[in-house]
Amino acid sequence: MSTDAIVTHVVAALAVVITASYTMGAVARRLGQPPVVGQLFAGIALGPSLLGLAPGGVYETLFPKQIQPILTSLSQVALVLFLFAVGYELDLRMLRGQNAVTAVSLGGFAIPMLMGAGAVLLFPGGFGSANGGHPVDATFILYMAVALSITAVPVLASIIRDQGVAGTRPAVIAMAAAGVIDALSWPVLAVVLVGGTDAATPPWTVRVALLAGYLLVMLFAVRPLLVWWMRRPGALMTNQVPVAVAVALGSAWATNALGLHVIFGALLAGLIMPRQPDGVPDSRLLRPLQETGGLLLPVFFAISGMAVRLSGLRSSDLLLLGLICVTAVVGKVAAGALSARAARMPWRDSVVIGVLLNTRGLTELIVLNVGLEAGVIGSRLYALLVVMALLTTAATGPLLTLLYRPDGPPLPGHTGAVTGGDGTAPDTWPGPEPGQSPAADAEPAPRT
Repeated sequence: MSTDAIVTHVVAALAVVITASYTMGAVARRLGQPPVVGQLFAGIALGPSLLGLAPGGVYETLFPKQIQPILTSLSQVALVLFLFAVGYELDLRMLRGQNAVTAVSLGGFAIPMLMGAGAVLLFPGGFGSANGGHPVDATFILYMAVALSITAVPVLASIIRDQGVAGTRPAVIAMAAAGVIDALSWPVLAVVLVGGTDAATPPWTVRVALLAGYLLVMLFAVRPLLVWWMRRPGALMTNQVPVAVAVALGSAWATNALGLHVIFGALLAGLIMPRQPDGVPDSRLLRPLQETGGLLLPVFFAISGMAVRLSGLRSSDLLLLGLICVTAVVGKVAAGALSARAARMPWRDSVVIGVLLNTRGLTELIVLNVGLEAGVIGSRLYALLVVMALLTTAATGPLLTLLYRPDGPPLPGHTGAVTGGDGTAPDTWPGPEPGQSPAADAEPAPRT
């Protein structure tokens, strides 16, 4: 295929992917679901599971093999920009003085991990059969533990906003805890990849040493240089976005070269990016990255959906899907509810927190794609986990509606007051809602 033909196919494929993704996302929102549910359905529909069944080779004509590496590269760039913005927004200072957030974060991370690992240990044959010959070893067990502990912060923020519970104490605690849970999950996922046995990469001891050197360079060389660059005289009149993009892409390249994944470099680049003197992200830097990453994310959904081959599933896989879904839901809801209750929150609010933490979506897809690319999971198990992510994400809104009916009593703190678990006000929330820029002169950028 000539270069002109490849360009033509890429442009046409992007037009179809973006149109289908945003159309299905809008339909999902009209149905009371977060857009990510519709966008992932669009990706599955454009893949071999549905479009591939159309006569006349429509799928092969629209998405020939020659352009799939280009689409994959675009999806990785979208992830780099998106996760750089996530790292830039993340502020662990929110944990100070917030006992409920700390308890929910630790419980919502550890309990689902233990249940995920326990499910594999109790039913190794079922997971081994669905994993397509990939070993069910310690690396796989740790990966499954991480996959069932993830909460999607952007999707959770969308659900909270759409359900009209933003500003309530359960919503604020769930958002903060979700950010901390994901921050704890990424290093564990990095351990999974470092401990993998890929012949194309150096031994894990060499990778650990190189990774330690990379972290030292980023923390003690790149960050001070960025601080000097952004705070030098005249820097306020300079566009910092190209510098941030260059740092994010360079850091992503470094971690990918170390045998990890581009997402880790992107996250670390966001974490070390200097903030404004008052400690908040610069909206002039954050907003363009969010918008650009959000525009390209439909390509990631399409690539994720195309990897789902429902026709390859077997009848026995339905039992495994049920086990995965039950483990995922019970682990998250019970962990969130019990942890919040241990922090002296009312049972109703505690269950709401557990339901909110059960939201997966985009972040789960990132973890699943990393596992698929690293060879930790096979295509059948990948498809089952994607379905689990869809079901758990889609169930969050209806479950929240059952717990919080519009015609019923509002959740505590819905008027903006942050109250303690016993109705008093022992502590206050330090600043804006987690995951949102506190800049008063700019609207939050739309998040997927």
